[in-house]
Amino acid sequence: MKHSLAIKAENISKQYRLGEVGTGTITHDLNRFWAKIRGKEDPYLKIGEANDRSRKGDSEYVWSLRDINFEIEQGDAVGIIGRNGAGKSTLLKLLSKVTKPTTGSFKVNGRIASLLEVGTGFNPEMTGRENIYLNGAILGMRKHEIDRKFDEIVDFSGVERYIDTPVKRYSSGMYVRLAFAVAAHLESEILIVDEVLAVGDAEFQKKCLGKMGDVSKGEGRTVLFVSHNMAAVKKLCNKGMLLHNGYLNSFDEIEKITTLYNQLNISQKENHYFNEKGVLQSINVLNSSFQKIGTVQNDDVHYLEFVFNIDNPKSLNFGFTLYNMDEIPIISSPVTEGFTSGINKKRIQLPTNILKAGSYYIEGAIWRDGGEVLDKNDCYMVFEIEPRTKIEMISGIKGLVNNPYLWLDNK
Repeated sequence: MKHSLAIKAENISKQYRLGEVGTGTITHDLNRFWAKIRGKEDPYLKIGEANDRSRKGDSEYVWSLRDINFEIEQGDAVGIIGRNGAGKSTLLKLLSKVTKPTTGSFKVNGRIASLLEVGTGFNPEMTGRENIYLNGAILGMRKHEIDRKFDEIVDFSGVERYIDTPVKRYSSGMYVRLAFAVAAHLESEILIVDEVLAVGDAEFQKKCLGKMGDVSKGEGRTVLFVSHNMAAVKKLCNKGMLLHNGYLNSFDEIEKITTLYNQLNISQKENHYFNEKGVLQSINVLNSSFQKIGTVQNDDVHYLEFVFNIDNPKSLNFGFTLYNMDEIPIISSPVTEGFTSGINKKRIQLPTNILKAGSYYIEGAIWRDGGEVLDKNDCYMVFEIEPRTKIEMISGIKGLVNNPYLWLDNK
């Protein structure tokens, strides 16, 4: 059975001028106006660079999104993923009509309820109760329709005690609780949720994901969900959209999109970087004989070795986090003492026997007490863990009980 379209995007692009509020200088605006009344193309559409936040550009214009085309069917739950700066939030703002596209247009079948950032759509001077009715009116609902949903919204949000308090006095968590409850329960055909849910506590995040699942699968409404939590995206969504540097890399089934995203991450992260003049010289994966290896097997003990070259060890701190390719943190451990001048080697045992096979990467930072950051990197290295047998899994879980994550020194 073929569903009708909920959203169709045709040649959507969004251009920004760096360092400026608005489109640019008066001269640029006059040039645009003169071209428009003559029926000519905007002269500044021919310039601009791709949206790559990691590179210094030569142009004062940047394309936050470029030539985006897609079709979303009614009832689809679509995960929009990509690295920071890929254009995810810009796309949602365009769909929500917070801003206009530079080129292209959307065709939308139904009303859109959006939760883009803390405070979106709320008047801070009005109470929670008043904001519920305001948002319902914006969606075109009548008062009796909002009355019917009111108790359900308040109960879901968990802020009943403060419902008649101006929302400017809410904490960010309370704000998000009420805003999500309003967006999810008022009768819109399309629900758009950005990463703002990360502001809420873990219990509320779980509650929100459950509600979005009900909205999509139970009520047949369309959901667009932006998140860096790949596990949540795969659980909630049936389709995925991968954005990269402002371009639509791929739009497909969610499993294919998350796999492609992981592969893209690996290719980018493998260009890991160590500053030869920095404090952290290298990170190595070692076997039980403390020999360097490239791939971790689950039939042996393995270590991560961090090699430092330290001039002044006073008040020095180091911390790292091990992530899987779904960007879920696995281990996070600091070193806050035991550094000496010269070469230092710090080793920590990997819990390999309970980790899934796949790619993992390490981010970390070195700083001094007081906040001075000496080095920081969101990917020092990538390594692989090979699949394990069932026997290895059982023995590994038993062994972990008496295997705490203790730092070992080997200067």
